[in-house]
Amino acid sequence: MTIIPPDPDFTALRVALVRLRGERGWTFDELAERTGLARRTLIDLEHGRTAGSLTTWHALAHAFDVPLDRLLATLCEGHPAPGAAPA
Repeated sequence: MTIIPPDPDFTALRVALVRLRGERGWTFDELAERTGLARRTLIDLEHGRTAGSLTTWHALAHAFDVPLDRLLATLCEGHPAPGAAPA
């Protein structure tokens, strides 16, 4: 029997990005300056037009001073994260 993992919740990750940027009151330009990412990339991430790369999310985690694993944990919203103890 093949076990297929649940789909990652990219909407939750996108919402986390919107929330983190909003909490700091940063514009797209400010976040682009802090991460070295293109403003267009940040807009596309927030609007769900791209999922981004690990390098992108790594830069964002550093800019927001949030552990990368905590930021990416939002991908598992609505289902247990891999390795999580059964409920």
